[in-house]
Amino acid sequence: MEKRQQPRFTSQFRSTFSGGQREGQGRTLDLSTGGCMIETDFPVVVGTSFECRIYVPGLDWPLRIDEAQVRWIKAGTFGIQFTKIQSDEETKLKQVIANLNEELKA
Repeated sequence: MEKRQQPRFTSQFRSTFSGGQREGQGRTLDLSTGGCMIETDFPVVVGTSFECRIYVPGLDWPLRIDEAQVRWIKAGTFGIQFTKIQSDEETKLKQVIANLNEELKA
């Protein structure tokens, strides 16, 4: 059964995440307005919160998610839910998703 509240779009964006004294990087494989899936070798724990940056080609600065929480982990990937994001960053995120949606239709 599909539990997602927002549609997800396939992407391949470099991302970094940090919290406390730890920092890791990975690749954002899919993206929605509410969260994303990241592929990484970096060990994470369900329930952990951190700041996340997603490097989208064409944007001057990476998208900054002030707080994201790990919801699941599976074989080198994990899913995060965006729990805190500034309104201007959310606007950029929605534009990135709209662009991904347009690419799908093309």
